[in-house]
Amino acid sequence: MTSSDAETKPSDFDQLISAARVWARQDPDPVTAAALDELADQASEGIPAARQQLEDSFNGTLQFGTAGLRAALGPGPNRMNRVVVRRAAAGLAAFLDNAVAAAAPGSRPRAVVGYDARHNSDVFARESAAIFAAAGIETFLMPSALPTPLLAYAVRALDCDGGVMVTASHNPPQDNGYKVYLGGRAVEESGRGAQIVTPYDARIAECIEAVGGLESITLADEGWTVLQDSIVDDYRAAVVGLARPEQFPARDLKIVLTPMHGVGGDTAVAVLQDAGFRDVTLVEEQALPDPDFPTVSFPNPEEPGALDLALAAAERLEADIVLANDPDADRAAVAARDPESGAWRMLRGDEVGALLGAHVVARSLADAPAAETADGELPPSPGVFANSIVSSRLLARIAAAACAAHEETLTGFKWISRVPGLVYGYEEALGYCVAPGLVRDKDGISASLLIAELAAAAKAAGQTIFDTLDELYLLHGLHASDQLSIRVADLGLLDAMMNRLRSDPPEAFGGSAVEQSIDLSQGSEQLPPTDGLLYLTRDQSRVIIRPSGTEPKLKCYLEVIVPVESAAGLAEARAAARAALDRILADVREALGL
Repeated sequence: MTSSDAETKPSDFDQLISAARVWARQDPDPVTAAALDELADQASEGIPAARQQLEDSFNGTLQFGTAGLRAALGPGPNRMNRVVVRRAAAGLAAFLDNAVAAAAPGSRPRAVVGYDARHNSDVFARESAAIFAAAGIETFLMPSALPTPLLAYAVRALDCDGGVMVTASHNPPQDNGYKVYLGGRAVEESGRGAQIVTPYDARIAECIEAVGGLESITLADEGWTVLQDSIVDDYRAAVVGLARPEQFPARDLKIVLTPMHGVGGDTAVAVLQDAGFRDVTLVEEQALPDPDFPTVSFPNPEEPGALDLALAAAERLEADIVLANDPDADRAAVAARDPESGAWRMLRGDEVGALLGAHVVARSLADAPAAETADGELPPSPGVFANSIVSSRLLARIAAAACAAHEETLTGFKWISRVPGLVYGYEEALGYCVAPGLVRDKDGISASLLIAELAAAAKAAGQTIFDTLDELYLLHGLHASDQLSIRVADLGLLDAMMNRLRSDPPEAFGGSAVEQSIDLSQGSEQLPPTDGLLYLTRDQSRVIIRPSGTEPKLKCYLEVIVPVESAAGLAEARAAARAALDRILADVREALGL
């Protein structure tokens, strides 16, 4: 290259500015287009923050995966915006058309689109509907901002081949996302109504990649159907129908409920009240949808401080229980007053998962014949119970005691919901599927109803849900868990920490020798490969370490099991479990070089 060539070749910065200007000219959203032009001007003037933001916005293309799309709102190919969503919708439309044509030649695909109350969710949903309609897909648009479980319900109730939910769930307010479900003729039976898994994500991504320029994407002016509110009524009635008043008649329960500024409040309250739980109080400051989530720093019930307003209301009202949904209502959190400390505390996801599992077993007894038939044969199994591999092993013991099958899956309800014969599944991150026949995904509203049912039954017996947990521990051993999450700014650090563990594997955790070390990336007959490491020690302690699939985090899951001889030994067992978890946490930190 000559010196003249070097002088005329555009620099990386010039190319960045040029790409931003081109994007701004094609952007159909005047707000993001203007913001991008201003950002390019600031970067050209040498403002470092503007250049950094611009570089991040144009640093590659937002990748479509099994979680669909999720990122911060803003201009550029690495952000959530109308350009990116239009391309995603056009690619998904092409995928559905190809899939249905292969399965049922001459048939017209069907799709339903839902959305929450986040910034631009309604815009992304309407434009997706317009693109689907223009592509010849029979398209339904949900009537308003509604919970994610309602969209998952609608995919099957309307016999759709595809579904889109515009939501970023419990992410920060600056984010949005695009979650895809398949159904009907586009997927095998076990995946109908569930989120996508491999290889469907790759096939949809290929269709998105094949979409031409933005000008090639057609949006219809009409041709889709805005659903009536009857779809909400149908879901509500179906969930209320899960209640068992003849088996669990107690309804004396004072409930405080928070939808966390999300879209689940009205539906959750209506379901609880229709099922007989009349004493439900919404947390006033968080009752209405608000995309800015003004009362919480992070709209996730798991985050410290997220339930402070709900707990204060429960204290003031002398409530029995707090129920919380995340903003799109697919998760449920529970808090109650701990009889040992007298303080309100949120139950861990594994604790709620065990309680619901035992309750599903108890409910199944009413559907089963006597414990033994005249021929001495055992009654049929109540079905299959499942949880993610990082969740507690207690559900497996509960299922075994009920002569029920149990399966472990990879993290995510896209796997749990596909378990054949599933009657109940959960993962420790507050996700529970209590009615896979209605919603083949986690559902915080139906889970809240069953939590209320089991809590009211405990209260009627003069107990609390903590007493119910203790009964499970007496039967199966005290299962105690904890987590360590390490957030990183550089994703390369996640690989570095995982490589460190693989090259220098720990020999013990908490003073107990590692007897089994499994590299989950190798896969097995039971589990597809996933990036993670599992360790089992001699005393049955378990450590699982894996990168998060949705956030720049390394997540470490710890569980210990302590035998309990009697109720009198529970306090000592709890102290022993806590001490063991603390020792293991210290060893995990050391193994990671923290």
